[in-house]
Amino acid sequence: MKITIDIDCTPAEAREFVGLPDLRPLQAAWLAEIENRLIADMQKFSPEALARSWLSGAGAEWLPNMFGALAGQARPAGKDKKSIG
Repeated sequence: MKITIDIDCTPAEAREFVGLPDLRPLQAAWLAEIENRLIADMQKFSPEALARSWLSGAGAEWLPNMFGALAGQARPAGKDKKSIG
C-alpha cells in the first residue's frame, strides 16, 4: 500500500507549521555586517596599499617614482638602429 500526500505551501508557511523560528531578520543583519566588513577589507586591497604593505621596511620611497624614471629612460624605436645603406 502506498499513500502520497501533496502539500502546497510556501517555505515560510512550512516553517511556521513545523514550529521553526523565522530567521529572516537575523539573516538580514548578518548579511549587512558581512557587506560592511567586505567593503572595509576591499580598501586594504588597493594597489597602493598592497605595495606599501609588501614593501614596508624595504625602502619603498622609490615606488612612486619608479615608472616615471623608467619612462624617462625609454628611447624612441628608430634612434638605436643603424641604417643599412
